[in-house]
Amino acid sequence: MIAVEQWTGEVALLLRSVMRASVRDFADRLGISPRTVSNWKNNSSSVCRPETAQILDTALAQCTPQEREAFRLRLAALRGEPVPSARAEAARPGPCTVVSHKFLPVYLGDRSLPLHESATPRPAGPGGLEQRVRGACHRSAQASTLHVYACGVAVVHLEEHQRVESLTELAVWRYRSYSKDPEWVGERLTRLLATGSGDGQVRGLPPVPQYVLSAYELRENAWSGTGLDTALQLLTTPSVLVNRQDPSNVVPLAPGVEDAKFRDGWTHPEAVAFGGGVSRGVAGWSGVAYHPQSDERALTMSQIVALELDVQALWALSSHILSMVEDGQDPVMPPEYGWRFLRGAYSRLTTARPTETAQHRVMREAILSTSDLPDRLRAAQDALRDSNR
Repeated sequence: MIAVEQWTGEVALLLRSVMRASVRDFADRLGISPRTVSNWKNNSSSVCRPETAQILDTALAQCTPQEREAFRLRLAALRGEPVPSARAEAARPGPCTVVSHKFLPVYLGDRSLPLHESATPRPAGPGGLEQRVRGACHRSAQASTLHVYACGVAVVHLEEHQRVESLTELAVWRYRSYSKDPEWVGERLTRLLATGSGDGQVRGLPPVPQYVLSAYELRENAWSGTGLDTALQLLTTPSVLVNRQDPSNVVPLAPGVEDAKFRDGWTHPEAVAFGGGVSRGVAGWSGVAYHPQSDERALTMSQIVALELDVQALWALSSHILSMVEDGQDPVMPPEYGWRFLRGAYSRLTTARPTETAQHRVMREAILSTSDLPDRLRAAQDALRDSNR
């Protein structure tokens, strides 16, 4: 990773040049006034304010590997420093410690009411959804919780700590556990629903999550620079490391695949980088990876988890509504969870807050864009609105 100790107007314009952006496009991407960019031209030695420096840190982290390499070389030349070799670091697979956060959402409808009433109230998350929480009692997870939302969705959150010798080993564990976790969640919810029903019976089909999404916190490791970038990319998209033709027996791909990914600085074209300062993160369609550092400006993993809980709950809710439409039914929801409820959640998730840091904003936007949740919420709103006409 490239560290900029002091952002000046000259260095900021250097970043604009490698991004090949116009003044207006560069300003829009950073969320600042075009006048600020123009002022950097007139006063190139001016030192950027701390909040602007954070925004520039984040913009640099979001650049492509090629743009970051160009920035690194030009910055060294600007400073009159010897250009460091891009191959000075031998990026290769290695051992690491990872905290895996799995989210397994399922729509329960009014069947969730007894679970919601018996759980402990919890402050609303970024989506403003009313929720309660109770232990999930997973057999091997370091922590497991069941989040029951008033809108009829339950999300099981499993926190599991893994020490592995390679990211391929972690990917194999991930997919093998994915074949077991939804079944366990279904059995656990079935028992809880039967206990809360009064007659020991569970109405409707057994609740089984349709998918599992993961967020990884990368802790102890020996990577830096492009090696760290590649590690986060592979954590976000582990499917490129394994053979999943037989879901019951996921195995590594041919030997040397992970070595080649590190050697080439592999990136997924649809992954979105976020972070700022010395912390780094990547969001993709199948998960999120984050490497936090001890910095008062850095995001915390708990902030990412809080956002993902609400995102997964709203995904399950909107999926239930859209599945009714696909089945030829008019979607019906309780009035308090109709299209206005979805509109409010959409606004809370997509609108920046005055107290929100630049890193938090970029993280939120990265997760929302890769999850496709905003589009699904709009589609579910339209479906509910049309059914009420």
